[in-house]
Amino acid sequence: MIKIFETFGEYLTLLFRAASRPEKPIMYWKETFRQAHDIGIGSLPNIAIVSTFIGAVSAVQFAYQFRTMNLVPMWWIGSIVRKGMILELAPTISALLLAGKVGSNIASELGTMRISEQIDAYEIMGVNTPAYLIGPKIAAAIFVVPMLVVIAVFLGIMGGWGAGIMANFYTTAEYFRGVTDAFNSYDVFIMLVKAVLFGFIISSVSCYKGYTVHGGAVEIGKSATQAVVYSSIIIVIVNFIVAFILL
Repeated sequence: MIKIFETFGEYLTLLFRAASRPEKPIMYWKETFRQAHDIGIGSLPNIAIVSTFIGAVSAVQFAYQFRTMNLVPMWWIGSIVRKGMILELAPTISALLLAGKVGSNIASELGTMRISEQIDAYEIMGVNTPAYLIGPKIAAAIFVVPMLVVIAVFLGIMGGWGAGIMANFYTTAEYFRGVTDAFNSYDVFIMLVKAVLFGFIISSVSCYKGYTVHGGAVEIGKSATQAVVYSSIIIVIVNFIVAFILL
């Protein structure tokens, strides 16, 4: 238990140092945009494929159930897919995917820099390494992850439409009637809150695990694995807390 509090204290201390004022802001801006490009463009294909088929399978599963009931209008499927993608599937599944891809990359990158003494070299030159190496990654993740989630919602809804049309479950007019029916902008607010928190969790936890690694190649691999596992667990817990409070 004491070890947990020590680790959490080190984590908070590192975040505090990462939030300190930069020496040369232009360098930090360039690094932030580079990280945003790597996180966003690098993760977009995975997000696009998974979100499209999640929307498709959701529509097919509900259409199958509704068809057997014969009492529920099929246009409800559009509303269910929209609601599910916005509130739960898009932010959570996207975050778990990013934890596996982006989180492991960040932890491995910083771990390699630590083991090869590149971080020590930066510090000798007077660079605030947490601010330069960690701050831009967190800022980029907070900025890019919500955009990826919005794209995931759109593609999930379109995936549900395409699957239903191919299976002849409903018409285009019926599906999009459900998509637009009783739309509540508060759902989008909850989605964006989750996306920002998930982006912060993925980047900060992965940075901490990579920055504090000691040893060799084996320890780098372990830190990358722990970054993914810890980020995923925290994401699931925070997802419940946000849903419980805001809903």
